[in-house]
Amino acid sequence: MSTMRLGELLIAKNMIRPADLEAALGVQGSVGGLLGMILVRVGSLSESDLLVALSEQLDLPIQARDEMPSPAQVEALLAETGTTHAWWVERQAVAWKTTQPAQLGVEEDPDALEPDDSDVKLICAAVHPLDPTLRGLLALHADRPVEWRLAARSLIAAALEDVRDDDLDFAGGVADAARLRELAQEAPVIDFVNGVFAEALQRRASDIHVEPFEDKFFVRMRIDGILHTARTAPRSSFDAVCSRIKLLSGMDIGERRLPQDGRQAIRVSGQEVDLRVSSLPAAWGESMVLRLLGKTSRLPELSELGLANNDGVKLAKMVDQPNGIVLVTGPTGSGKTTTIYRLLTGINDGVRKIITVEDPVEFDLPGVIQVHVKADIGLTFAAGLRSILRQDPDVIMIGEIRDPETARIALQAALTGHMVISTVHTNSGLAAISRLLDLGVEDYLLADVMRGVVGQRLVRKLCSHCSAPSDPNQVKTYLRAAPKAVRDRIRAGAQNWREPVGCSKCGGGGFLGRVGIYEIAPISVAAADAIRKRAGEPQLLEICRRDSGAITMFEDGFLKAAAGSTALSEIFRVIGPVDPETDGQDHSADELQEVY
Repeated sequence: MSTMRLGELLIAKNMIRPADLEAALGVQGSVGGLLGMILVRVGSLSESDLLVALSEQLDLPIQARDEMPSPAQVEALLAETGTTHAWWVERQAVAWKTTQPAQLGVEEDPDALEPDDSDVKLICAAVHPLDPTLRGLLALHADRPVEWRLAARSLIAAALEDVRDDDLDFAGGVADAARLRELAQEAPVIDFVNGVFAEALQRRASDIHVEPFEDKFFVRMRIDGILHTARTAPRSSFDAVCSRIKLLSGMDIGERRLPQDGRQAIRVSGQEVDLRVSSLPAAWGESMVLRLLGKTSRLPELSELGLANNDGVKLAKMVDQPNGIVLVTGPTGSGKTTTIYRLLTGINDGVRKIITVEDPVEFDLPGVIQVHVKADIGLTFAAGLRSILRQDPDVIMIGEIRDPETARIALQAALTGHMVISTVHTNSGLAAISRLLDLGVEDYLLADVMRGVVGQRLVRKLCSHCSAPSDPNQVKTYLRAAPKAVRDRIRAGAQNWREPVGCSKCGGGGFLGRVGIYEIAPISVAAADAIRKRAGEPQLLEICRRDSGAITMFEDGFLKAAAGSTALSEIFRVIGPVDPETDGQDHSADELQEVY
């Protein structure tokens, strides 16, 4: 047990700054409350860090998630103590009784296998285990010393959720705008929202979805591209939570009939975070989608993004030219912006002037002029791009080419000596050329300025702690869908086919993190001639294969699976289903045996 005060201990561990402690002590002096919870509430400290410090200070263990009680155990203790669910919610604690496991290797009398009172222990997991009221109650119902543990509020809330009173909520069942504003600034709502934010950061979630339904609302988090349900709460609490999110993001708390967008810089768990929020009116309330963008996040290197050395070099050469257009394609959430930011960082040598026009600016790039699109006041991509051209730039990044006007101005910028990098929403890299032609760009001008296209997706990486070798028969089945060029490359290199298993490190999913799969196609002279003739995507692909060794995202995925980075099933999940029996390719059993 540490003799240091909590504030001193947190500063000694570099968990908070002295200024954070001073501000929290000021709040405590004004409104009271526990110092640690105040630090968490104002965003100076994460709850997990607080638990670590309290565990050292109080010499108490931290409650494990997989050792929480069942609803029956919680209900039994509520009945025994004559307390209500609301009483435990107010105390931020949960208690239960359990039996001691028998000692291994000791001969037991069969008649003594039934637990007696001496085998039963009382456990209490609490945010404030020193609460005298809580300790006094449990002392009356324990035959031996209570086993006290520290616990996160989310664990306690989850344990109490299944036994809650039907009429319990922290919004009072009201929907008055003035009352909601008051509730949004009260401790239970603040703690709930801050807890969601902290959990999202801890679990590396890219988005938070708050979705209301008839009798409850769900909080789901997108982790490595997959949505996971993190919390549920009564529907009557949703309006207060929604209002709290709106207040944090600078949105109109009284407007519930129209969609809104908001953005604000906040502090969560000691981290500076940009909060982007979108609300959409739905049948049972406003669906909220939040994105937390850490300001201290580090841009990954090209190799960390999943680009092999040769691919990274090809991509860097595309953008390191004096003029032209490079297009990066893929759906929302495929990592396009991260790839472009890394490329801009690579060419930001202090000699060239780089200007971006984005919706929104997702990452602060030192030395780069970044413009945030505001369509409601007329600052569209096209309008911003026209103004940028008067700023004497060398490199221009356009967040997205989505209309004929933006496409035309981008083309003119490339023709007048600027390097233009942009994104287009298409299913493959080379499909971006057809997309620009559909927007009215002349084929002969596009052929002159196009320097290359990049298609990309993100696939989940296998957890390095628990992945297992794949079934050879299953691999051979998947390989029936692979083109001969890919099978030749797989045969030439080392193979390490693996499948997900699941462990505590990856949360049982078998995957941890994501990596990109790419289609990188520099535009050669022959490819430019094909663009002038409006050649189709298959013909352009064959030319790019021949001239620069381009491969598709599907093929790149196979190569990463062969290297053990991801699973073959993940490639098919992201790229789309392919029936290996009907893909039109004739692969003999002997040929497949040679590959695997």
